[in-house]
Amino acid sequence: MKKPYLNEIEPNKPAVATFVVHAKEVRQKKTGEPYLSLLLGDRTGDIEAKMWDNVAEVMETFDRDDFVRVKGLIQIYNNRPQFTIHKMQRVDASEIDPTDFFPSSQRDPEEMFAELRELLGRIRNPDLKALADLFLDDPEIASRFKRAPAAKYIHHAYLGGLLEHVLSLVKLSHAVAGHYPAVDLDLLVIGALLHDIGKIYELSYERSFAYTTEGQLLGHIAIGLRMLDQKLAQLPGFPPRLRTLIEHMILSHHGQLEFGSPKVPLFPEALLLHYLDDLDSKMECMRALIENDRQAEGHWTSYSSSLERVVLKKLKYLAEGGEEEPDEQMPGRLASSASSETGGASRASAQPATGAGAASRQSQESPRPAPSTPGSPAKPGQPVPGNPRSGPRAGTDKATLSLFGEKLAEALRRQE
Repeated sequence: MKKPYLNEIEPNKPAVATFVVHAKEVRQKKTGEPYLSLLLGDRTGDIEAKMWDNVAEVMETFDRDDFVRVKGLIQIYNNRPQFTIHKMQRVDASEIDPTDFFPSSQRDPEEMFAELRELLGRIRNPDLKALADLFLDDPEIASRFKRAPAAKYIHHAYLGGLLEHVLSLVKLSHAVAGHYPAVDLDLLVIGALLHDIGKIYELSYERSFAYTTEGQLLGHIAIGLRMLDQKLAQLPGFPPRLRTLIEHMILSHHGQLEFGSPKVPLFPEALLLHYLDDLDSKMECMRALIENDRQAEGHWTSYSSSLERVVLKKLKYLAEGGEEEPDEQMPGRLASSASSETGGASRASAQPATGAGAASRQSQESPRPAPSTPGSPAKPGQPVPGNPRSGPRAGTDKATLSLFGEKLAEALRRQE
């Protein structure tokens, strides 16, 4: 077993550890000498790393997705941990256990697969039940399904993440479908099972999470439709119109054309599948962002380009007694909020540059604060957030308020 893991290394204490290289750049100092800018990781997370000295000796000895043993220490720089490397050497893949370097679901995949089978066993429609069994009884599909991530970066980006995501959607389907009498639970469940099934061939996860050539050329929606066609060829009596509905659910589950769906959802189960899928992925994004955030201090995460916001570290906020941070340290807001301050500045100009990261490898730099940030004072003439009664008078000086109060009291006395 690899020791130590990244989350076991204490800041400002020398450490020797082995990591996988997620990203590698050779840059230049002001003197013209090279230095290394890396993103290193293991199954507990990842960290930015810099090597400043003796770089020429090692920079050609390894590449991205290689394993390296490094000696150095973690320091806090710009409120984020950074590994300063003093020595480095490449490690042969035969010397490591891959499971030490890839994040994985906290749940056992066999346990999740068994739970999924039990839930799908409740399908009453015999045609849909037979289709579900064909997929889950396929040894190659089952093996890949238990291991595949649900995404390269954004949500459930860890081994077993796809299975965890699909199981969650099936549970949500059972919880929500009964609230809408017109919804066919069996159809919704089969859509949840198959909407992302193409990802078992779209993504590779041998050395790092990446797209296969097939995934790059076709994408998981097209691959999923092809897999569905292959299985339905084994069910010659399958109702053709039911087939069309399933195909539409796979095609439309991203919800909007600009998000990669060839079609928008056009019947209730397709629409509900899209929103449940979106809900589950965003909740996982928030969880991963809070858990893996690199900000060393404060109770706000860095900016997430996928969620288009910063997120409150709620437990840390409550544990600290809810004290507000100074205004200049408050996290950035959405670019749309910032644009109201800058006369309509574009979202692109308000967002930071993006870079690779962990389960939620999003941009880590926060944009400028905006007046609607919690704890920031309202400008004169602006409503106070959360106070529907406040209006243009919220920023009025005390003398004006006092004069107004005297006039109001005098008017009330006259009415008496």
